Amino acid sequence: MTRKIPKRKRAKAVASSSVKGSDERSHEHGAFLEDFVQFRARLNVEILNEGNLVINRFFALDTRTYEAGALDVRTKELLGLVASLVLRCDDCVTYHLTRCAEERVTRPEIFECLSVGLVVGGSIVIPHLRRAVDRWSELERLAN
Repeated sequence: MTRKIPKRKRAKAVASSSVKGSDERSHEHGAFLEDFVQFRARLNVEILNEGNLVINRFFALDTRTYEAGALDVRTKELLGLVASLVLRCDDCVTYHLTRCAEERVTRPEIFECLSVGLVVGGSIVIPHLRRAVDRWSELERLAN
């Protein structure tokens, strides 16, 4: 991708997105991608700056979980996407789709991943699947 969206950071979460010029089409389920990225970064900074030990440790654990280990980052982001779809968390789905785009996951790979989430989660996942496909299409447009 030519445009990058900030990667996971601890307390130094990026204050603004490097994604510029997203189209003006809003999503049925909420904000533009750039708005989501900026909101997430701003609130992560505010939350982490409170200095709550449990919250800060949990955020750090979350960050470490998606680092390369026995599994590469790309695979872990795909796993995160499946889990997020099954749990029906649109914010998490958006985050993992964004990271998958940064890791250069292909459209067929995304759809295969989404199919696993659908089978595991059942028909209740379908509205989230629709929003995930819409978000992925936006990420593809931004990459061009």
